Amino acid sequence: MRRALVASPTPAAQTAAEELRASHEWVAEDEAEMIVALGGDGFMLQTLHGMLQRRQILPVFGMNLGTVGFLMNDWRPEGLADRLIHARSFNVTPLTMRVETVDGDVKEIPAINEVSLLRETRQTAKLEVTVNNRVVMPELVCDGILVATPAGSTAYNLSANGPILPLGSSLLALTPISPFRPRRWRGAILPEKACISIRVLEADKRPVSAVADQHEFREVRYVSVEIDRLRTLKLLFDPEHALDDRITMEQFIA
Repeated sequence: MRRALVASPTPAAQTAAEELRASHEWVAEDEAEMIVALGGDGFMLQTLHGMLQRRQILPVFGMNLGTVGFLMNDWRPEGLADRLIHARSFNVTPLTMRVETVDGDVKEIPAINEVSLLRETRQTAKLEVTVNNRVVMPELVCDGILVATPAGSTAYNLSANGPILPLGSSLLALTPISPFRPRRWRGAILPEKACISIRVLEADKRPVSAVADQHEFREVRYVSVEIDRLRTLKLLFDPEHALDDRITMEQFIA
């Protein structure tokens, strides 16, 4: 299988890339059938977002040369060809975020981990939450709210006390960030076919930003989030380091 190598600009990733280029054959990305990515989780998300712009979406095998590396395999240059042959494949379906700003600009962008809305000033945000065209929460007073995929449920969602979702569960996590009113609401688990809409109340007085993974839009008025049913990403993992098992085991970490 023809493989392309991409690497984060960090010194560690660049040094590792030089080592692999000297010991393996690689092709250009537009000629490849598989991508090997060196870096951390942020670089993996960047690589996957780039993949969504391609006509053909390729499987990606990542090796961690960053900090956490939840979406990556261990960095081990030995036996790489054999590891790629025996790697397990996992499908990850991205979200699509549609956002309208206070000025009337409308944008659409994918998110692999989560879409989050965050207050921009010291004042709390006031949000109206709608699921499948039904207003389920007329006013949520909070620092923000996020919608997470199973692959992203162990990232920002987990830090905000959201639930861990098993990979392949066809669920989304809707998780408030520091909710003030209603004080006892801790979020919801929704089927992935749900369409979630969030309207920013008092958008001029209480500005809110919307973030799809690493892409931010300021002063938004309205955001809708739903699964992108037309595109599926494919991540490759060592059998002993598989993504579904890592997500499961996160539930037992104190």
